[in-house]
Amino acid sequence: MLMLIDAHIHLDQYEEHEIGFLLAQVKHVMAVSTDLASCQKTLSLSRAYPNVKAAYGFHPEQALLSAEEEEALFTWIRLHAEEMIAVGEVGLPYYLKQENDVDYTPYISLLERFIVLAKELKKPIVLHAVYEDASIACDLLEKHGVTHAHFHWFKGNDEVIQRMIHNGYVISITPDCTYETEIQQLVKKYPLELIMVETDGPWPFEGPFTNKRTSPQMMHKSIEVIATLKGLSVQEVAYRLTQNTTAFYNL
Repeated sequence: MLMLIDAHIHLDQYEEHEIGFLLAQVKHVMAVSTDLASCQKTLSLSRAYPNVKAAYGFHPEQALLSAEEEEALFTWIRLHAEEMIAVGEVGLPYYLKQENDVDYTPYISLLERFIVLAKELKKPIVLHAVYEDASIACDLLEKHGVTHAHFHWFKGNDEVIQRMIHNGYVISITPDCTYETEIQQLVKKYPLELIMVETDGPWPFEGPFTNKRTSPQMMHKSIEVIATLKGLSVQEVAYRLTQNTTAFYNL
């Protein structure tokens, strides 16, 4: 069986005793971070396990940092840039906005700063930007000429989908493709050469994964669905998605 690559996982949020078992299931994981403490733990994991590739960032679905905290994070990322695979996870707080009155201006400014950082460091950027937020992210990427962009667990309308395809941005598909029609339609529209697979673990899933701890094994079911939707064999899709991730992250 081909060893897959999990293109987006919060490895630092798992219990220590789970990590060895999870990593035995994959060739590599792209381990993203959510704040400075998360970055530090992810760095430690990447040093301990050769197949953990670390990404450093600040998850947008939370309160913003103080100016001092933000500077500390950016200073730390630059200091450890040689040990990172990408800038991420960064983006905009779409879901936080649904529940609260959120001023988007500082979030957009922070995202732009991360995009500039990714360009400076010559690293890919991993984005949390869905629906209308994806258009804002595209505006900023285009403004700074950044094309090495990975939209994880993406959702959006046809206009932004076509814009992202035109710009060559990659997306990664989560296990909810096994039961979410919206994601299945996205898979049909998006070129296979711009698709990867992920778990976003330990985020829990429904359908066949209800009450199951999220692990990279779930990606095999995702690939079966993608293969059916694309009219290709499971083996071919598994190989091509793995090659896509290898090429995008220069593994």
